[in-house]
Amino acid sequence: MALYRKYRPATFAEVVGQEQVTTPLSAALDAGRINHAYLFSGPRGCGKTSSARIMARSLNCVEGPTSTPCGVCASCISLAPGGPGNLDVTELDAASHNGVEDMRDLRDRAYFAPAESRYRIFIIDEAHMITDSGANALLKVVEEPPEHVIFIFATTEPEKIIGTIRSRTHHYPFRLLTPPAMKGLLQRTVASEGVAVEDAVYPMIIQAGGGSPRDTLSILDQLLAGAGPDGLTYDLARPLLGVTDVTLLDDAVSALATHDKAALFKLVDHVIEAGHEPRRFAIDLLDRLRDLMILQAVPGALEAGLVTAPTDRGEVLLAQAQRFSGPQLTYLASTVSEKISGLRGATSPRLLLEILCAHLLIGASAPQVTTGPTSTPAPVAAPHTMPAGTGASAGSSIGTDAAQAASPSATPAAGATAGAGDPAAAAAAIIANRRNRQAKQQAPAAAPVPEATAPASPASESPSVPSRTPAPESPAPQERSVPAKEQPAPEQTAPEPVDFVEQVRSQWPHIRSEVGRKNKIAEIMLTEARVLGFRDNTLVLGHTTGALAERINAEANNGAIVETLRQEFQRDVAVKCVIGTDPAAAGFSPQRSAPKPAWNPNSPHREASTASDQEAESPSPQPHKSASAS
Repeated sequence: MALYRKYRPATFAEVVGQEQVTTPLSAALDAGRINHAYLFSGPRGCGKTSSARIMARSLNCVEGPTSTPCGVCASCISLAPGGPGNLDVTELDAASHNGVEDMRDLRDRAYFAPAESRYRIFIIDEAHMITDSGANALLKVVEEPPEHVIFIFATTEPEKIIGTIRSRTHHYPFRLLTPPAMKGLLQRTVASEGVAVEDAVYPMIIQAGGGSPRDTLSILDQLLAGAGPDGLTYDLARPLLGVTDVTLLDDAVSALATHDKAALFKLVDHVIEAGHEPRRFAIDLLDRLRDLMILQAVPGALEAGLVTAPTDRGEVLLAQAQRFSGPQLTYLASTVSEKISGLRGATSPRLLLEILCAHLLIGASAPQVTTGPTSTPAPVAAPHTMPAGTGASAGSSIGTDAAQAASPSATPAAGATAGAGDPAAAAAAIIANRRNRQAKQQAPAAAPVPEATAPASPASESPSVPSRTPAPESPAPQERSVPAKEQPAPEQTAPEPVDFVEQVRSQWPHIRSEVGRKNKIAEIMLTEARVLGFRDNTLVLGHTTGALAERINAEANNGAIVETLRQEFQRDVAVKCVIGTDPAAAGFSPQRSAPKPAWNPNSPHREASTASDQEAESPSPQPHKSASAS
């Protein structure tokens, strides 16, 4: 006989873990306060039907109604666990007898007097399966039953029973057993069976049973059936239950505590190669993190029964809990809990488990990084961006970028100060810088050089050129109109980091290929990386994938990038990769190209600039047209 049938309780005193039901029911039976309908609800396998049979036995005992049936009368013997049954106690499975005709037949039988007992009792299991029409057919007899009829409804979903019937019953909710209560039940059962069971096996059985006494005893029955001469050992029970080995969980916790990426991903490979289910590994890891979180918050959690782990593992778990901070354990547990649902039915569970481990590695160090001295709680403006709040910030940055894009050797002070007034002044400064650049390009043409290498440009021979060379001085009045307090603004910019960042961006494909000569994996990971900015002698890269960003920061990959930058630019810089490719989110200014001057048909600067551009591009000398255009 199965253990859950063999050890079914015969009295309310033998029911385990349901004191919220057995105590008031026993008091009502002893006081003689008997109702005509009862509703027992709760999860499956928690003792609803067994309690209904105990209730029928207590009501029809010759000494009853009583909470302690004698066990020797005919009614007690027939209704005892394993007894033949009684004509006056009818059990009906509403899952298969839920129609109108079934309820009408039950209603007709309810009016007959009991054959040999005090009450005629109807135990209706799975009562929520009764159809609406069947419930309406039974409603009348439930509302006004004969004095000798008692209904006991058992269901896992009481909200599905129609309110007219539910309101006529006394509702007693059952619940799942707590781990300490379940462990006591298992130990008593094992002692009665005379089998040796290791203490480490009980937590696994309790977890597999899910708090249901019937399911837990069924699992214990299966394990005891396959036990050897030494009894039920941990090594025998663990593979049958599919539970992750504690050594794997210990290794996972150690890897998270030391931020050992290689060890954690090797552990994932071992879990897959050993045939463990990735989702079960994640569930067991979540249970371990929960135990560590409780142990850290409650020092006496083991003695108080708040942790399901065996007592002999107490020192190991306490040592593991001390290796983390409270926020770290909270983050790790919540992350595993959020990602477990994605592992159910996944086509690539190994990949999802590795992604979960990557999230855990990032989060395990996050609390320490954010509270450290190098943390950046708020985005910091890039070195080449002027402080917000001044009306000149937009124009200044435009002028500076245009000057730097034009010539790295040109100073941005003129463009920045000229653009400090308004956008129109910024446009004028850009035009002036362009004309100044053209004048510098034309100046070497006047020097005596061989005709084969540097032919004289017609534009340089034009007599109109000297009349236009003083044009760059046109922004001078605007420079003098800038207030004195805004004059130091150009010195606050840092053109050198900006030049370095722009050089890296312009040569990024070449840099990646050079990195690939040293480390091919690093080159592949840099495919989706973007250059965000330069701060504190550190080139900041951005990547859309957090796991790849962490791998780029690894010493093997990061060293190849640093060495390549040293060879290409002859400077030692650090490289750091963050998550995200938005420069503004990392505290840098968005990447800008050199802005084009605003089109204004009435602007004399535009006409002069257009004419000079045309002369630079056209080889035909037409001095009279150029003069008229100027």
